[in-house]
Amino acid sequence: MDATFTAEQDEIRRTLHELLTKHCGPQEVKSAVRTPLGYDGALWARLSAELGLAGLALPEEYAGVGCTTAELALACEEIGRVLLPSPLLATAVLAAPLVAALGTGAQKAALLPPLARGERGATLVVPGTGLALALGLTGESTDGGWAGGGRAGGVQARRTPDGAWRLYGEAGQVLDGHSAGLLLVAAHTGGFARSRTLLFAVDGEAAGLHRSRQTTLDETRTQARVQLRHVEGELLGNDEDVDVHGALADVGRTAAACLAAEAVGAASEALERTVAYVKEREQFGRAIGSFQAVKHRLADLYVQVQAARSAAYYAAWDPGAGALALAQGLDALRSAASEAVQLHGGIGFTWEHEAHLYFKRAAADELLFGPVHRLRGHAAERAGLFGPAAHGATA
Repeated sequence: MDATFTAEQDEIRRTLHELLTKHCGPQEVKSAVRTPLGYDGALWARLSAELGLAGLALPEEYAGVGCTTAELALACEEIGRVLLPSPLLATAVLAAPLVAALGTGAQKAALLPPLARGERGATLVVPGTGLALALGLTGESTDGGWAGGGRAGGVQARRTPDGAWRLYGEAGQVLDGHSAGLLLVAAHTGGFARSRTLLFAVDGEAAGLHRSRQTTLDETRTQARVQLRHVEGELLGNDEDVDVHGALADVGRTAAACLAAEAVGAASEALERTVAYVKEREQFGRAIGSFQAVKHRLADLYVQVQAARSAAYYAAWDPGAGALALAQGLDALRSAASEAVQLHGGIGFTWEHEAHLYFKRAAADELLFGPVHRLRGHAAERAGLFGPAAHGATA
């Protein structure tokens, strides 16, 4: 594998870095998350129009840029540095690839171009806290248990006599669920005897759809409760035999690689801000960064962040390693954010300080996509480390 970045990839990183440095500081982030959308719509439109960010990894025939997961991961790393509130994760990383993988020709032609141009947001609606399971990150998604069903709740889909699909149920903790114009809803069909999970495209303005923004620990990732009361939905794909679980697992691997890069970007920025601060803050007549104990802590953290970056870059070329890279990235971000809070001293412990933006992101991402030990545990199971052969080798 050649991990050297091309000139085009370096240009994507440089251009995005310069633009975000100018327009997405901590105060701009705090202002953007308190808007009705939860992000700066003007900045997102500019990123989509000038850099093609919304459609970076979508085919050119659907108004995308035609890049790969590697370019998308690099963009996510720069976005993670500033904790940019945006529809990128929900739209470009989760929803759009599912439409591209499962949609019919007509569905892709109708749904993908507006997403690629940043004119419309999209999200994946999964009940409760099942997103990590649905994406195959912390367990196998093939049993569909993460989608609820029957008395367990979730969303149900039934055909009407005229052949249309109607959806009923609710889901919480839906990323960008209050603002997305397109919802891909995971719903159970077939009743108890032949229960299976399918994906349905639901318009954000559909009758019977009720959405409410939820209060979240990490305000930079908006979440909502989505309620469906006999809402009309369009089955994604040609028929009911589409491989939904396979498509979700593929998207999960790519999403993990992007999230790992994003976590590394956030961890790197938290470390850089902390290093800059300890060079300025004085105690006993000298900068605290000159004390050996502080140097050792930051040196260990630097090694951890660099190791996580290497794992994230590997996963960008081989998304199969995405879950392990994500676990390492989340570990590095949690450590970097914790050290940032502590080494900033009294001011670092105030809720308003920018260090808490990174601390909240670390905690919230592990709740949404982890926890870390389950990411690693499931990767080990898939690799056969806990199988009969492994037990025999250690006997």
